[in-house]
Amino acid sequence: MRQIILDTETTGLRVEDGHRIIEIGCVELVNRRITSNHFHYYINPQRDIDAGAAAVHGITTEFLQDKPLFTDIIEAFMSFVNDDELIIHNAPFDLSFLNNELQLARGKWKLMTDHCSVIDTLPMARKLHVGQRNNLDALCKRYGIDNSNRDLHGALLDANLLARVYLAMTGGQGSFFDTSTNSSENENVRRAQQSVTPLQKHHLVVLKANDDELTEHQQYLDRIKKKGQCLWDEQ
Repeated sequence: MRQIILDTETTGLRVEDGHRIIEIGCVELVNRRITSNHFHYYINPQRDIDAGAAAVHGITTEFLQDKPLFTDIIEAFMSFVNDDELIIHNAPFDLSFLNNELQLARGKWKLMTDHCSVIDTLPMARKLHVGQRNNLDALCKRYGIDNSNRDLHGALLDANLLARVYLAMTGGQGSFFDTSTNSSENENVRRAQQSVTPLQKHHLVVLKANDDELTEHQQYLDRIKKKGQCLWDEQ
């Protein structure tokens, strides 16, 4: 099973205002394993970048002057996604920009959803973590994924983080399936989601108690022993 984790950066928030894609990053998952195969380009949008957007991703108009146009990479991009499943956080945003670029190219391409199926991890996270923040930073923190290098947004960086978040949300096995995760991250146990769907119940995460939890447990057993026999503390 091949899936593509996708993220974009843009000149602004609304495609209706003429904003364009300036960076696209894709990470490949094969059978729930992050591979070394990825797709990444900076793109010349042929327009200025809003100050608010630049503050988020740090990409400048000057930096993009010598970068390819979207029409220059469209064949390579569509070949990479290859009619496979796309995984996107807040998919309507990215899809609106991607669809706009495909239409501007005036080629054989239709809408992205005509070429690929899409999983949106934002409503998935909202269902699992009701009433909590579910942006990428919050999800990384919740699942113990190191995002300390994310001072600014970046399409490829965020796609890599989202890949780990997606694996954790759908099975709690992010580092186990990831060949590019370092050893220190492998030592971080993923916390199971607070609620799971029936299809997810067979993905079990073994969590060992930490020192504080063991101490509190022993204190609880001691209080039981003071009131009588404690079956859980017999030697």
